[in-house]
Amino acid sequence: MPRTRIKICGLTRVEDVQAVAAAGADAIGFVFYPKSPRYVTPEQAAALIAAVPPFITCTGLFVNATPEQVAAVVKVAPVSLIQLHGDETVAQSAAIAAACERQFMRVFRVKPDTLPSDLLEYEQLCRAASPLFTSLLLDTYVDAYGGAGKGFDWSLIPKDLAPRVVLSGGLSVHNATDAVVGVRPYAVDISSGVEASKGIKDARKIAAFVAAVRAGDDMIESETHHESIT
Repeated sequence: MPRTRIKICGLTRVEDVQAVAAAGADAIGFVFYPKSPRYVTPEQAAALIAAVPPFITCTGLFVNATPEQVAAVVKVAPVSLIQLHGDETVAQSAAIAAACERQFMRVFRVKPDTLPSDLLEYEQLCRAASPLFTSLLLDTYVDAYGGAGKGFDWSLIPKDLAPRVVLSGGLSVHNATDAVVGVRPYAVDISSGVEASKGIKDARKIAAFVAAVRAGDDMIESETHHESIT
């Protein structure tokens, strides 16, 4: 069974980069949306990326930026994956990814009336639009951009889609194990749930979150092993 990948988003300090690496997370996210309290300039992100060890993916989060704006940021801050979190259409998302020559995740903000078929249809549209599309990141719809630490109904996620999605929105140390066992996503993404304050991460919360995700993986592996011998 593949382990659940872990992304910690909204980093602003070198010590937080070090804490994420020490905890064993797979990816780090930098926010290039100026209205966010976790915003970093391309130059600040470049300095943080320089402190990231090998084999940890650096991701850049953008909201309603133009292809030219994203390409300019990526030239300074060499993230390897972009996360499009605004009102970009599927076509616009594909154009942004092509302009900066990076793979992209497309955020789907889940509303109370979202149907499982909506998620499947949207993923199909994204895959058809660009070979650079990697996955949907499922977050909670709120008036502002970002999930604001709020969750959504995980049962909306089709079981055949779950192994391909990144689950976000309202995750914490307390529900991460249940999220992994219940949804079985490809990856989980957390920001405010491991913070001491906005933009300032808590190393102990990061380590505890990673441990909670791994506990979910262990439970699934144990269950799978039991089923294989019965």
